Amino acid sequence: MAEERKGAVTMGGNPVTLIGPEIKPGQKAPDFSAVGKGLAPVSLDKFKGKVKVITTVPSLDTPVCDAETRRFNEEAARLPGDVQILSVSMDLPFAQARWCGAAGVDKVTTISDFKDRDFGQKYGTLMKENGLLCRAVFVVDKNDQVVYSEYVKEIREHPNYDAALDAARKAA
Repeated sequence: MAEERKGAVTMGGNPVTLIGPEIKPGQKAPDFSAVGKGLAPVSLDKFKGKVKVITTVPSLDTPVCDAETRRFNEEAARLPGDVQILSVSMDLPFAQARWCGAAGVDKVTTISDFKDRDFGQKYGTLMKENGLLCRAVFVVDKNDQVVYSEYVKEIREHPNYDAALDAARKAA
């Protein structure tokens, strides 16, 4: 049975339970199994040797998630070439691709956790109450060590972009 963290974050002011451990700086990033474009398997190994900024969002089709992913897409152009930005959600890969095309997002790699919910459970971002991922940001260095993590306390709020991007630049 996976660890449950009751009230770890709120959604609209209401406490929600996160399934899985709290990931903290200094620990090894858990490997995960998810899907990308065309339902192709995706794991942490696919991004070996890169600094990874991994964001989790409830759904790209919501205002804050939309704005957040667009912001990270814009910031990607100002980051060193060995930094990869990933956005993980429960959205189907087809919906992610459609959204990215419509939004002009071309520097963020979208990953879907809909199939096994493996990422959400290993990174402690799966919300028990609704099956979506909470809003969180992890920065993982080239050796797969977590150097930054933020579980956004209120899901309807934005993450600390500056802190995450600074951590990515320092890890690059």
